[in-house]
Amino acid sequence: MSELTGKERVQKLFKKEPLDTMPCFSGQGAVVVQAIEEMGTQFAKIHTDARLMAQSAITSARLFNMDGVVIPYDMATVAEAMGRGISLYENADGVIYPTVPNKWKTLDEIDIPKDYMSQGRLPMIDEAFKIIKEEAPDLAVGAWVLGPFTLAGQIMELDILLKGLKKNKDATAAFLDQVTQVTVDMVKHYQELDVDFISVRDMGSGTDLLSPRMWKTLVGPNLKKVFDAITCVPSVNHICGSTDMIIEMMHECGADALSVDQKNNVVTTREKLGNDVLLFGNFDPYNTLTQLEDVKEVEAVIKQCIDNGLDAVWPGCDIWPDIRKENMETYVKTVKEYGKKASPAVGRI
Repeated sequence: MSELTGKERVQKLFKKEPLDTMPCFSGQGAVVVQAIEEMGTQFAKIHTDARLMAQSAITSARLFNMDGVVIPYDMATVAEAMGRGISLYENADGVIYPTVPNKWKTLDEIDIPKDYMSQGRLPMIDEAFKIIKEEAPDLAVGAWVLGPFTLAGQIMELDILLKGLKKNKDATAAFLDQVTQVTVDMVKHYQELDVDFISVRDMGSGTDLLSPRMWKTLVGPNLKKVFDAITCVPSVNHICGSTDMIIEMMHECGADALSVDQKNNVVTTREKLGNDVLLFGNFDPYNTLTQLEDVKEVEAVIKQCIDNGLDAVWPGCDIWPDIRKENMETYVKTVKEYGKKASPAVGRI
């Protein structure tokens, strides 16, 4: 039997069909400086040009033999399209992600334009998806969107939002309904672009910030609306930070897979959810890929993730672009070699 392509491997994973080995891909940003250097461009430029964005994603995957790509790279795209502006740091030589300079300061100010999907960089990102699909048909193509609560924190100051939950509960709930509809619109749009999977990242909603009771009331129902809208593409529910106390509620939101970071006790999570649930995670990408100086330590981290019961070894957040080449190579190699054994939810050919 011929070796599976990255796209085939990822597709089979989501269908829980037997694989040759564990795929190595991510639902978080995975662009690396080695790709940007090979292209002869700057990090600041890959966020504003469709071809540079597509090429940087493909080159990053090719350099390290990953099975998929995922775009966009920054969290500011939707807020920018809503008229909140964008700081691109175009003269910066290093790694600085775009940020939102003008968040709404009160609930009364909020005015989400009806045509936001045609504004800002969103059309450019659509073009980047088309280029990737044409030029790298063997790679799985992922899209990611912010979950409603985290998106709300991108267009409105988070402390004001949290205060509103106590002082102006009805108006804040109405705002979160609006933002949820935006997220629903975005995932429907990416479905129409025929991506291979969608990762919904409500990373700001872990129990480091919200109690499980607040999560159940404010986050869970809105995420369920989002995942109900994803009807023909595999979906992933990703939350950073502490998720042990909400993992079962995360599962109830209806995604095809769950993704957690290094704070989650994966062994316990697997016991709670059983072996039929697709579970991704959960290594610390900054420490593992940029800080560790011994590749044997990197190998040990990745092997532990697999031994703990994960079906795909995903970084807990975006891969910091300035990775150590040897660490990234070890990450991918270990996933593909040590991942030849079956994972809890997915068998092997």
